[in-house]
Amino acid sequence: MPTTRRPGFLVYGLLSAVLLASVFPLYFSFVVASKDNSAIGDKVPPLIPGGNLFANIARVFDTVDFWLAIQNSLIIASTVAVANVLLSSLAGFAFARLRFRGRDSLFLVVVGTAMVPTQLGVIPLYLLMAELDWYGQLQAVILPALVGALGVFMMRQACEETVPHELIEAARVDGCSVLRTFFTVALPAIRPQAAVLGMLTFMTAWNDYFWPLIVLDPNDSPTVQVAVSTLASGYYTDYSLMLTGATLGVLPVIALFLLLARHIVGGIMQGAVKG
Repeated sequence: MPTTRRPGFLVYGLLSAVLLASVFPLYFSFVVASKDNSAIGDKVPPLIPGGNLFANIARVFDTVDFWLAIQNSLIIASTVAVANVLLSSLAGFAFARLRFRGRDSLFLVVVGTAMVPTQLGVIPLYLLMAELDWYGQLQAVILPALVGALGVFMMRQACEETVPHELIEAARVDGCSVLRTFFTVALPAIRPQAAVLGMLTFMTAWNDYFWPLIVLDPNDSPTVQVAVSTLASGYYTDYSLMLTGATLGVLPVIALFLLLARHIVGGIMQGAVKG
């Protein structure tokens, strides 16, 4: 019988080092957030949490309207994530399993848009939002991010790998329409990859700073990242205040990852064993 080799000390050591390097920035932010601002100037960096965390949290909510920022970011990121999963899955299914004229050329055009720097479209996009009188409104951030080339590419590959032609033909024989075939056959099969896409798009929308800063009023409709940047402004930087806001801002992303962890890991592993 073939024997399986167990990972050696080097493998565990490397994985431990990667885990430590990934977790340490978050832990250090938490440590600084639990101390006063003078701790950041110590010769020896603080590594043990202090007792000022709740006081710093109170200062964050007193300095900026952080509840409104969290609410706005949740609305934007959730809407963008759901829309990307749905629209990208529909487009990916069409490109992978439907036959129509110009399909491959149109797919190349869609993928090619990913090569265009986002900054090139900022000025015309801002002029469009101003023409629609959407400045300071959340839809100005949501609408341009409803679907992206990366999501369409991911879902097309997922449909090609996990949705056989035979299932599509069987659904058509049973009288299913294209949309019903997508929702009953394709979407359940690509659920792990859709979870990965949802997580990625949620993180991207949640961490976006540049476009919300331009098109939203930082006083009336801030997002979390804009609010954290406000905490860092002033004559001097209060690192404990700033990192408290950053720590609070990352909690929803961690919660979403824990909620979708099983599907995300399943989607990654499914892609790893293909071929």
